[in-house]
Amino acid sequence: MNNLVVLPILLPLITGVITLLFFRKVNIQRSFSVIGLLATAMVSTILITRVAQSGVLTLNMGGWKAPYGIVLVADMVAALLVVAASIIALACLLYAFRSINKEREQHHFYPFFHFLIAGVNASFLTGDLFNLFVSFELMLISSYALIVLGGTERQLRETIKYVLINIVSSALFVASIGFLYSITGTLNMADLSVRIAEVGQSGVVTLIAVLFLIVFSIKAGLFLFFWLSGSYAAPPAVVTALFAGLLTKVGLYAIVRTFTLIFYHDPDFFNALIGWMAGATMILGVIGAISYRDVNKILIYNVVAGVGFVAFGMAAASRSALEGLLFYMLHDMLIKTLLFLLGGALIAVAGTSRLDNMGGLIQRYPVLGWMFFISALALAGLPPFSGFPGKLMLFEGGFEAGLYGLTGVAVLSSLLMLYSVLRIFIQAFWGEPPAGMARRPYAVNGLLIPAGILFAFIIVMGLGAEGMFQLTSRAGDILLHPNIYIDAVLKE
Repeated sequence: MNNLVVLPILLPLITGVITLLFFRKVNIQRSFSVIGLLATAMVSTILITRVAQSGVLTLNMGGWKAPYGIVLVADMVAALLVVAASIIALACLLYAFRSINKEREQHHFYPFFHFLIAGVNASFLTGDLFNLFVSFELMLISSYALIVLGGTERQLRETIKYVLINIVSSALFVASIGFLYSITGTLNMADLSVRIAEVGQSGVVTLIAVLFLIVFSIKAGLFLFFWLSGSYAAPPAVVTALFAGLLTKVGLYAIVRTFTLIFYHDPDFFNALIGWMAGATMILGVIGAISYRDVNKILIYNVVAGVGFVAFGMAAASRSALEGLLFYMLHDMLIKTLLFLLGGALIAVAGTSRLDNMGGLIQRYPVLGWMFFISALALAGLPPFSGFPGKLMLFEGGFEAGLYGLTGVAVLSSLLMLYSVLRIFIQAFWGEPPAGMARRPYAVNGLLIPAGILFAFIIVMGLGAEGMFQLTSRAGDILLHPNIYIDAVLKE
């Protein structure tokens, strides 16, 4: 057992409670928020180092051994995602200092921010399905508050839609858990894998697996993303960036974990189903991205297309595809957050999110412009940035699996994603400014510094791809060989 495993969950919870106690003292909230997230990032770094040295780490809560008690599991997959979440959270927090008004800060922005991070980390580290549900709910309740905070008409309208969709999906989640427990008598993921392997994946189990796929797809925005474009466009830029980087990825992680550990006995059916969903998601995502003339909408539909890319790796399911999936998911978490932070800065200096009302910004904001341009190249997967290694491995895995059509869709989607984001760069920074529109000077450096943290990681991940491959390869072993995870959790 290792108490280090619980700290990425416990530290954000404690920080959230402390900031809640000082809800009228904004400076105190800021100070504790920075300290709490720095501590979480440090603990996450130590955790991944320990996992690299010692293998899978587990913690049986309350001393109850698995599968009878609550178990937290830190394998290389979870550890990588927790580190990425900590980096994103820190960058978004520093961005919030310069972009969130004091009214929002005094109405519990920071407590809900930290509770959301706790829910995200708990989702990555939990070892049983019921606590995955609990972690989802902690994350979602915090996201409800962050979307509605500010109280504009648009936020209220989109919050109602967002809450209703997630209530339905959460109810289906609980029902699916109940059905699975009635058949297997356990909810521990490792124990579920053993029991289903012993009795075989019957038609009833396959039906339950489809229910889980629907639940996680709604939360990830995989094909069932009809709620996402409006809900993500309503809150401030930093909240949208946090959601784009983390929330959809938690749903994708749940799909990857359950369908490589528990429901992996009928790969032909599920890989084909996920493949069709991935292809449709990529196509519809890029169609949305190239159709809109609004910065927020273009970036949001790029989030949808990115979800399809990760699912494409699940459909291929070879070693190259799964390693590429993990590498690309880490890249996607960072690049989508970065683009929304830069997009928020762009909207702030332009005074509008409409491309038709932008132009000529490169002379006054060259650093913002070139950061956005390089981020667009990274998004498309051009070398030497972080998107290239992951996409290359995904394409290789697609060819290995014989998914030539789906791989072609992925390649075309990459080009259209690049086109959609470069259109923002060309119009906003090099286009003719609208006649008669006067813009007040905007101090953008305070927003570019936190964005620069993620920008640096995008470059480092690309240039240091060989070192990242060593980590993603070990994570790929976990996904390809469930017995590694099972033996670590159910050890005597």
